[in-house]
Amino acid sequence: MEKEYMHIILADDDEDDRMFFTDAFDELKISTKVQTCNDGVELMNYLNKEDSILPNVLFLDLNMPMKNGIECLHEIKADRRFDDIVIAIYSTSSSEEHIEETFICGANIYIKKPSDFNELKRVLSYVVTLNWQYHTSGLNKDNFLFRM
Repeated sequence: MEKEYMHIILADDDEDDRMFFTDAFDELKISTKVQTCNDGVELMNYLNKEDSILPNVLFLDLNMPMKNGIECLHEIKADRRFDDIVIAIYSTSSSEEHIEETFICGANIYIKKPSDFNELKRVLSYVVTLNWQYHTSGLNKDNFLFRM
């Protein structure tokens, strides 16, 4: 049975960023169910539970305690059960090293966290309505880094 909503997960240790993110989705006119995880350990515990509803899109912060976003990305990409999850790196970092590493590891898009609420809504709307099958078939470093 087809889901009538898009399931979104954000893994981010910053409480303000999680609230900003969920508030933005509350204002968008897109049928979503947004779930948040406080860190990479909580995220991977959730994904590995047998009865978990896997997200359509996972927004993954890089700088988290206990298990960072890069470690989560490696674990997710190593498990075939998660092949259909779109992974959006969602970070304050714009380091070339982070962008390169996450691209090579198989993330679908890299987003520098917007500081403006309206810009965040535009970014989230773009990411969740993107035709990922088309986008990933032509994925290259130029379209990996999202620029508003």
